[in-house]
Amino acid sequence: MDSTAHPAPRPAPSIVESLAPTGSLRAAINLGNPVLAQGTPSAPTGVTVEIAQALAERLGVAVELLCVDAARKSFEAIAEGTADLCFLAIEPARQATVSFTAPYAIIDGVFVVPEGSTIATSADVDRQGIRVGVRLGSAYDLFLSRTLERATLVRSDEDSDLFDDGSLDVAAGVRQPMTQFVATNPGFRLLDGHFMEIRQALGVLDGRDPEAVRFLHDFVEELKRSGFVARALRRANQLDVAVAPPA
Repeated sequence: MDSTAHPAPRPAPSIVESLAPTGSLRAAINLGNPVLAQGTPSAPTGVTVEIAQALAERLGVAVELLCVDAARKSFEAIAEGTADLCFLAIEPARQATVSFTAPYAIIDGVFVVPEGSTIATSADVDRQGIRVGVRLGSAYDLFLSRTLERATLVRSDEDSDLFDDGSLDVAAGVRQPMTQFVATNPGFRLLDGHFMEIRQALGVLDGRDPEAVRFLHDFVEELKRSGFVARALRRANQLDVAVAPPA
């Protein structure tokens, strides 16, 4: 454990009870985003795992890691009360259910197109007849659902399904796995730049004790300021992921 993550005294019992009402901190870990979590359900690793462990240690409780394979399942776990903590991108569609901290990391949402596509920039994507593949319930699904005006979204449960039947013109996703997709699948290319910044944050069910939410916000700021987040990203070999600036 990174000892710089938890130099402060244990928070008030009311905060501990609010964040870990069962006596353990139940954290939803999304293994479907390889930037944030790696490994297996029985042995997960990555920045979100390290943050969850550090928070549990600060609270003085055990940690239970609930591993899922998609962001929407992390959201569902919070909404249904089977998890106390999630690691999700801040999106308006989620904020009626989840109280977010400021972001701890920022990753890019990017587009991939077939090599011969006439689509040259992200601005070219929003055209009539263009079909854009997204992973159901992802941050980029939610973002594009509220920003695209002419293109059509095609939702899938798996990133690997995106170009399988040849019906898509564009696929959206997180930069790192999409870069890997292009590297291992000749005939596709990344569009330059990014179409969104995905602001990854900690979240709890809306309505939790405001003091607990403020504590969580301050905890995240401490992790950024101390270098904990940067070191955890390096340990996970996510060297091109930006730590979010101070809130």
